[in-house]
Amino acid sequence: MRSLRENLQRANLHLGRNYPEPKIVYQQRGTAAGTAWLESYEIRLNPVLLLENQQAFYEEVVPHELAHLLVWKHFGRVAPHGKEWKWMMEAVLGVPARRTHQFELDSVRRNTYPYRCSCQQHQLTVRRHNRVLRGETEYRCVRCGEKLRPETPPLS
Repeated sequence: MRSLRENLQRANLHLGRNYPEPKIVYQQRGTAAGTAWLESYEIRLNPVLLLENQQAFYEEVVPHELAHLLVWKHFGRVAPHGKEWKWMMEAVLGVPARRTHQFELDSVRRNTYPYRCSCQQHQLTVRRHNRVLRGETEYRCVRCGEKLRPETPPLS
């Protein structure tokens, strides 16, 4: 909460506003460290990853999610990690604008399915894997933009 309050105070001073404190909920599951819920003005944090990466949460995750909420309040609906978010992170909050974390995820990975693109392996949750199997959606790599495809097991 201290990280949230300090960053919110810094933003309010810089922006000349008095944005309220968002609600923090410790119910984020899976491999996401946190998410910002715009309409309910809340930040959801992954309690397992928080316990394992406390300093990184204070320095990066909380400001990252707060920046999403502040951008929404200040600019309206814009690209999630676009120029407004980068400006809010770097110029206002003074935090490097990184889109993803590099936490060890073994403790939060349950049943995941390996998928590939041209640049790396991805782990899709059961829910996302089933959506792909049913043909409801496709997922793309945020780095290379290529469609993710199920990784085939090696032949024995």
